[in-house]
Amino acid sequence: MTLMVAFALGLTPRWMGKASIFRWPFGPLMRWLGGIAVDRSRSNNLVELSAQAIRDATVPLQLIVPPEGTRSKTRHWKTGFYFIAQSAQVPIVLAYMDYANKRSGLGPVFHPTGDVDADMQAIKAFYQPFVGKNADQFASEN
Repeated sequence: MTLMVAFALGLTPRWMGKASIFRWPFGPLMRWLGGIAVDRSRSNNLVELSAQAIRDATVPLQLIVPPEGTRSKTRHWKTGFYFIAQSAQVPIVLAYMDYANKRSGLGPVFHPTGDVDADMQAIKAFYQPFVGKNADQFASEN
């Protein structure tokens, strides 16, 4: 759904997905759709590599980081997206898909201040009214 919205908005999406979905036979399609394989079993400095790729891009691009709780239950928000944006010196666009009300869109442009705790609280507050597809998979720590 996120890719359809991104394409409808005329964006050039790049997104991260677990490495297993990039294997044959779907790998070429996933890469054509803007996918970047992530091997979470190894420590490979993904934040800095992602930030460098954004800084080196010769065309406008948008890095889409999938939400928490899409595959298994979780309580904590990961902050990699925040540190990628901060390192690349780019803003974060708070996009949403509200399944309860059947709507999606782009929220405000958020500029990381460097105070990760305060910034994450502001980001979480923005997302509070929205209901994800697998809302029961995410239990907020707030």
